[in-house]
Amino acid sequence: MSFASAGNPAGKPDADKDIDFGFSRVRLGEKQDLVDDVFHKVAGKYDLMNDLMSVGLHRAWKDVLVSMTGVRKGRDFRHLDVAGGTGDVAFRIAEAGGPRTHVDVLDINPDMLAVGRERAEKRGLTGQLDFIEANAEELPFPDKTFDAYTIAFGIRNVPRREKALSEAYRVLKRGGRFLCLEFSMVDVPVLDEFYRAWSFGAIPAIGKAVAGDGEPYRYLVESIAEFPSPAIFRNMIASAGFRRASFTRLTGGIVAIHSGWKL
Repeated sequence: MSFASAGNPAGKPDADKDIDFGFSRVRLGEKQDLVDDVFHKVAGKYDLMNDLMSVGLHRAWKDVLVSMTGVRKGRDFRHLDVAGGTGDVAFRIAEAGGPRTHVDVLDINPDMLAVGRERAEKRGLTGQLDFIEANAEELPFPDKTFDAYTIAFGIRNVPRREKALSEAYRVLKRGGRFLCLEFSMVDVPVLDEFYRAWSFGAIPAIGKAVAGDGEPYRYLVESIAEFPSPAIFRNMIASAGFRRASFTRLTGGIVAIHSGWKL
């Protein structure tokens, strides 16, 4: 199961508001530092843990996500991948689109970005990708810059999700598509109980064995359980201005791809 970081600045007027951090409640202004600490700890083993925790399924989920962006060879395409520090989604976009596709990879966590830059060099994709340390809630781009926007397993770590969605809408061109791959609510009997047991039992144990610390993975599992239902998140996307807001469940509802168009 892939997990990605995102961003929020402290010091805002509502920084003392309570917000979820897994099953705990913290001040809104404190959450970003706590999330940063989680991803600082997991960055080095991020890709290995993704494969182990999802039994490789995250690869198929990301392939579906990329297929929905509209990227294709033979035309110019400017893409933004948010909370995508290690480049997993960005590499797929760049390879699907070819040399006329450019991807800006944005993440607030420098450790994740360092992994992504190293991987991009090994793949020979540095000319197509820029890695940018910045905030999902305050994107450093002009209005109407991108043809598509993706965020995979990162939106639940954003303290002000409404602000991030508003920024996504702002930087997309007319006709651009917002796509979010995120964990969801399993809706298949028996599978739901197995998934819960795997998430809260096996994943922290795997994290401790492989990465040396199970606590960051316990938070990540808890953050999934606290994320809004697909219907509620669809309404949030629509409230940000997107049209045709929808979601598609995959693998029995373990994940969902949320979509909205800037029309």
